[in-house]
Amino acid sequence: MSFFETTDTKGTGSFELGGGEIALIPNDTKVLAVCEDAKNDMYNLEETIKLKWRVSQPAEYANRVLFQKLKVYDPAKGAQHKRMLAAIATNAGGKLFAAMEKAGESTPSDASLATITNQPMVLQLGTWELDDKSKKGNWVKAVSPRKPLASAAPVKAAPAPAIDTDDVPF
Repeated sequence: MSFFETTDTKGTGSFELGGGEIALIPNDTKVLAVCEDAKNDMYNLEETIKLKWRVSQPAEYANRVLFQKLKVYDPAKGAQHKRMLAAIATNAGGKLFAAMEKAGESTPSDASLATITNQPMVLQLGTWELDDKSKKGNWVKAVSPRKPLASAAPVKAAPAPAIDTDDVPF
């Protein structure tokens, strides 16, 4: 039996599997996400810190992946992007600052950036679209700590009803 026995091998050479377009997460939506990867990156001679986020909640966006470029080395945008990185590092437990200090780093290395991964945070998302509308996507507008679960006030138990032991059959 041939591997391609049930497949037309004399076709045009073109094929589209389909799948459609993934809808954007609406502007200003807040999601719970985890940074899975953080590393220094270079593209078109521009050095950035590239973050890969995976959304876990709400369920309708679960497992969506977002990429964020922090232009911390850019003279014009660096200060704002450093504040974003500092907020992310703080939400991840502040280990980035200690790792950089311990390693004597003036800029974060890939090893020290690894300390900001695997910590859930709340991201507020925005949307972007190119002028010719050929591409669109989401971007991270804001980051904030995951709020601890609200601890419910202790419920005072009602006193147990009195049981007449004379009525118990054993």
